[in-house]
Amino acid sequence: MSVRAPQPSIAPSSRARGLALPLIAIFATSALVLAFLIWLIYFHAASSSSAASFRFLPALEGVLNGLCAAALLAGFYFIRRGRVLAHRNAMITAFGLSVLFLVCYVAHHALHGDMHFAGTGAIRSVYLSILISHIVLSMVALPLILITFFFSLTKRFRQHRAIARYTLPIWLYVSVTGVVVYALLAAWS
Repeated sequence: MSVRAPQPSIAPSSRARGLALPLIAIFATSALVLAFLIWLIYFHAASSSSAASFRFLPALEGVLNGLCAAALLAGFYFIRRGRVLAHRNAMITAFGLSVLFLVCYVAHHALHGDMHFAGTGAIRSVYLSILISHIVLSMVALPLILITFFFSLTKRFRQHRAIARYTLPIWLYVSVTGVVVYALLAAWS
C-alpha cells in the first residue's frame, strides 16, 4: 500500500482572495480620478466668474507639493531609524498634503483652466520633459500610494515594504517636479 503525499491546493488562499476587491477598488478609483482630471483639463470650460479671487492657487499647489516632499523625506528618515510611529505620522501628513494639493488643483483648473508655458527654445524643452515625466509618473503614483497605504493599514507590512520601495521615489519625484513645474510657469508667465 502506498501513501500519497498531500497535493498542494490550487485554490487561492483566503488572504489572497481578500486582496482582490480592495485592489480592484483602488484601480477603479484611480482610473476615475484620472478620467475626471482629463475631462477637467481638456474638455471643461473654465469658469471666469470668481477666478480672479483664487489666483493664489498655483502658488499654494507649489507649497503643498514642497511640504509633501519634506514629509516624504521625513517619513523615510524615520523608518530607516526604526521610528515606526513617526514614520506613519509623516506619511499620513504627506498623504493629507497630496489630497489638499489635488483639491486645489481641481479648483484651480475648474476656475482658470490650463496654464500655458510662455518660455521658448531650450527652456521650453526642459519644461516639457519635466512636465511630461511629472504627468506620467503622477498617473502611476496614485494607485501605488493607495495600495501602499492599504497594505500598511491592513498590517500587511511585508507587502507594504515591497511596494513602498517603488512608491516613495515616484511620489517624491512627482512632488518635487510639481514645485519645479510651478516655478518654471511662474518665471515664464
